[in-house]
Amino acid sequence: MRTLADGRLVGKSDLPSEVEAVGHAVIGCAIEVHKVLGPGLLEGIYEDAIVYEMLDAGMNVRRQASSPVLYKGQRLRDQTLDLIVEESIVIELKSIEKLADIHRAQLLSYLRLSNLPLGFLFNFNVMILIEGFQRIYNERAHPLPRPAWRPSASTSVSSR
Repeated sequence: MRTLADGRLVGKSDLPSEVEAVGHAVIGCAIEVHKVLGPGLLEGIYEDAIVYEMLDAGMNVRRQASSPVLYKGQRLRDQTLDLIVEESIVIELKSIEKLADIHRAQLLSYLRLSNLPLGFLFNFNVMILIEGFQRIYNERAHPLPRPAWRPSASTSVSSR
């Protein structure tokens, strides 16, 4: 939970349940990838594997997605985002020694550029994936999207 300037709490209850369901499934996919591959590989390998898992679960995933950068109403160029899942979650992947504050700031900038509500930062170069995971909300995202994807019995984390 995080408090905004106007005193509102930002947490799971502020997002549509459909976005939370997608987020839960994405985390399950990342856990599966880390469990199978472990730490120490190149970022691109983890990207290939997590995309495989998400597509296998029936999710809509855009890789290396372009998002326009606007400055005072002018389009400067496009910024490439690692992954966008169900047009509602931005995923930034890393395989580095340790996440830094700049990585969190980078993902927040990507969320604001794309106007999406939720971002996941995964660093796969850790022994336990939770140590390399951060969840970031974009309180500026309006209106919040409602993904079309629905979890099935085969996509639950416990069934893996």
